Amino acid sequence: MSLRIVASRAISRTVPATGARSLSTAAAAPGEDYMQSRENFEAVLDKFAQIRACAVLRTATSEACPKAMQAAIDGGFKIVEFTLTTPDCLQHLADFRAKYDGDVMVGCGTILTPQDAADAMEAGSEFIITPVMLPDVIEWCKERNIVCVPGCQTPTELVQAYRHGAPLQKLFPGVAGGPMWVKAVSSALPFLSINPTSGVDLDNAGDYLRNGAASVGLVAPLFDQAAIAAGDYDTIAKNAAKVMANVREVGPYQRKK
Repeated sequence: MSLRIVASRAISRTVPATGARSLSTAAAAPGEDYMQSRENFEAVLDKFAQIRACAVLRTATSEACPKAMQAAIDGGFKIVEFTLTTPDCLQHLADFRAKYDGDVMVGCGTILTPQDAADAMEAGSEFIITPVMLPDVIEWCKERNIVCVPGCQTPTELVQAYRHGAPLQKLFPGVAGGPMWVKAVSSALPFLSINPTSGVDLDNAGDYLRNGAASVGLVAPLFDQAAIAAGDYDTIAKNAAKVMANVREVGPYQRKK
């Protein structure tokens, strides 16, 4: 996939230090400029199936963001997600995409509109994550061969996301029953590919995968906010190494075509 990062445009679309997102500078409506090849679409899904864990980062400050994400990568993560609630999210995303292109797969989360998705793609995002089930975003991505992983809370939402064209479905927030909930839903609805990203910790990530999850997202348990506030990024790297060791024990996911 070609990397479309135009520095001045990427900077204009970053998240202000206040944490509020400002996308009004992106005057053009989301268009066909972000069309991806089908081969790229499949490659993104193949990497999710192979790696099976994504580091999902939110930080209160722009300064902490690259340090925390670098620690997760140093600890072994090969799929990472920057969230739009993080100050200067898109600039950090662009920087890491340029640094790790072809090695670490970089995506963007907390996407709420097609314009958000376009801004993320402009900065170099390789996949799109939404916090809730948003058909307009899912369909915008589907039309452009962009992998979208929408947030869902119930089996009904998971199925709706699948029907709208989401090849992976994010389970968020966590549900009672944890891995066994995923097992029950996966057994009843085997065409789903569920990605829990809440309730997953350093010790139970493998349990989710063994019980039917296609992949998992690690948020707070990986990015310990007290450690980040103290500048203790070694703890983040150690957390990453621990969870990735648990994930690797399970092995790759057999994709559902």
